[in-house]
Amino acid sequence: MKSSRENIVHGEVVDEAASEDHGGTDNPALAVEIANEPVMPKKPEFSEEELRSMVADKPADLPQPPVSKLRRAAPQVLATMAKNLLLLAYGMTIGFPTIVIPTLQNGEEPNLQLTPEQISWFSSINLICVPIGGLLSGALTNFMGRKKAMMLVNLPILVAWIMLRYTQSIPLLYFSLALTGFTGGLLEAPVLTYVAEITTPEMRGMLASTSSMSIIAGTFIQFVLATVLPWRDIAAYNIIAPVIAFCCLFLVPDSPYWLATKGRDAEAHKSLAWLRGWVTPADVQEEFDYLLETVKTPKIMGSLSNGQMTKMEVFKNNLKPYTRATFIKPFILVSAAFFFGHFSGMTTLQTYSVSIFEQLGAPIDPFLATMLLGLVQLTGTLLCVIAVHWSGKRPLTLISTVGAAICFGVTATYDIVRRHDPTVTASWVPLTFLLSSAFLTHMGIRLLPWILIGEVFPADVRGMASGAASSVGYIFGFLANKTHFSLVSAVTLAGTFYIYVGVSLTATVLFYIFMPETEGRTLLEVTRHFAGHKAPGWKRRIPKKSKQDSESMERTDGFGDVSQVNQDNIKSVNGDTHL
Repeated sequence: MKSSRENIVHGEVVDEAASEDHGGTDNPALAVEIANEPVMPKKPEFSEEELRSMVADKPADLPQPPVSKLRRAAPQVLATMAKNLLLLAYGMTIGFPTIVIPTLQNGEEPNLQLTPEQISWFSSINLICVPIGGLLSGALTNFMGRKKAMMLVNLPILVAWIMLRYTQSIPLLYFSLALTGFTGGLLEAPVLTYVAEITTPEMRGMLASTSSMSIIAGTFIQFVLATVLPWRDIAAYNIIAPVIAFCCLFLVPDSPYWLATKGRDAEAHKSLAWLRGWVTPADVQEEFDYLLETVKTPKIMGSLSNGQMTKMEVFKNNLKPYTRATFIKPFILVSAAFFFGHFSGMTTLQTYSVSIFEQLGAPIDPFLATMLLGLVQLTGTLLCVIAVHWSGKRPLTLISTVGAAICFGVTATYDIVRRHDPTVTASWVPLTFLLSSAFLTHMGIRLLPWILIGEVFPADVRGMASGAASSVGYIFGFLANKTHFSLVSAVTLAGTFYIYVGVSLTATVLFYIFMPETEGRTLLEVTRHFAGHKAPGWKRRIPKKSKQDSESMERTDGFGDVSQVNQDNIKSVNGDTHL
């Protein structure tokens, strides 16, 4: 008898429980009659995007390669770190405006002296250009592959640093930062989909969270260098990062999923063997067969349609996955996470940290305070990377939003008290609480959308959806930076911080009610959740499965009784039933 997974993939849904009951009857005549009954094929119970979502999840019942856990994890870590070097280079471009703004404000370079309005554009023009690159990111990734796309985007970063090193005009200064923003958009789809497609479920959450840690590390490097070097020299040294990233990416394999979708099965098999512990292809044969079976399923399903489709029908068919709940709900969740992450205060604090620390009377040099800010951001990110696998995403997110509200609220209150009573000299208060806000936000809400974005979208829309969602995030970042001076002018710095408090508290309530816990769940389970099939305990992290649970996965794919799933979620071959 075929397993339920095989029945699903080949478009035949058989009620195994019913078969077992009939097989065990005491009535021989009835048993013979049932055995001779033809089994009528039913429509597949999973839609196309759910079937494709399975490819990034190695089922629990598949055998592991004959290597240690350390060796099995090492290649996944190395491939992720090669990708992270690209993000490190990009993080440097994000931190660069922060260290240049004080010089341009003070008029130390007559050719590049900027007004407050020009500074607001300088600090945010790279962010608004990210969506432009994001529009091309998915198409570029699907055409070139994850690896080659990541290697390509190192080139514009290199060019931008050379221009920033030698620029003597404001337009060229703007153009250089705009180029870095465009590059940031180009890299979104490949870096996000690459991690989701090369890692096993137990490694994915931890390795996905290192993306934000790498960006923060790049920003921190800029803050450290600013304490000892002028900004033009920093731009020259930054050239090293994209060169190293290009070389390291050359040494790791491309996504086996992408290779398989392009019909390059031998390369996909070799890539999977590399990623599972540098084993032989024979050691991962079953997982590779499962990968191929899942990748080819949409083609089998497509061949069932009669006749040739018109261009309009092709367009509607391609658009259909973006009209389902499995895209819309995750997109809203990720966009909300980006909104609350940017407008809870940390984006503007990071960009304008030097001037904010000066305005609040920090007891240490503003550049040193900014360096400490980068350090605590990196520390919070590291804690998230370590803790997310054990605690899940929901607790870290809720702690970070509540903590950010408290920190900005205390700082705003201190600023009001100090303005009314200049004799108040507790200058350690704003420094301590702003640094604490940096730690708490980077422990949760600042990293949340970047972790979610690689695992909440179905595989057939993941590339385009990741690029679109990250573009929305950068638009929010642009608006947060661009409106900072206007907010401060309208409601003072304290009033601006109180707005951040309100945003953070709102985020706490909404995430508590609506945000699912994705840690410990397979990509298919996540897709099923957004399709409307909420598993018990969907707000809690799923603990490591026991051997008995793993065996039951073979029969249920992690969603309970197959017959119940059949009743709840029968879909047409062409996916006409919207989720």
